[in-house]
Amino acid sequence: MKSLLLIFLAIVALPWVSSAQSSSSAPKTETVNASKNATAKQQPPAQDLSARVPVPRPDDVNSLDSILKAIYDVISGPAGDRDWNRFRSLFVPEARLTSATRIDGGPVRLFDVDGYARGAGGYFKTHAFYESAIANRIQKFGNIAQVFSSYASRTAPNERPFARGVNSIQLFNDGTRWWVLSILWDEETPTNPLPPELVTPAK
Repeated sequence: MKSLLLIFLAIVALPWVSSAQSSSSAPKTETVNASKNATAKQQPPAQDLSARVPVPRPDDVNSLDSILKAIYDVISGPAGDRDWNRFRSLFVPEARLTSATRIDGGPVRLFDVDGYARGAGGYFKTHAFYESAIANRIQKFGNIAQVFSSYASRTAPNERPFARGVNSIQLFNDGTRWWVLSILWDEETPTNPLPPELVTPAK
């Protein structure tokens, strides 16, 4: 998103021991078990994920359409504070937000959820900002989804956009709700226009 918002990846590789090994390998087995136990302590069980974020509005996370709408809605409004607890409730705690916009040769900017809230929050306190989706192109498989969402950024709801771009949003469903894992975005420029399929909403 324009000032909004790496792909969050959690891969845990656990060591294993062949069942064909004899009892003489017990010390190695004990080491492996200790490693597994340490890894288990570092990785909270899936059911604890909701306990690590603010309670979401049920209507924000019960469908892909609703969480996509909430992503834009929560950062939009007149100059002033945003509801950052609502913002945090949409994301897994380790989610990443990455700006790949390289205007004037500037660096790629990487944020975690709290880092984005701190940075954008300071700007929003003194600037009105409204962002909305132009078109969402959704690809879904099982419990995962990837969305290319073109956006328009404005300083008032009905004015001409001062910026447009594309958010690449990765999400998953844990069986009870949708979560945002990552948002990666780039901004439109004269040499990098929105593609035709993202200029108008899908029919």
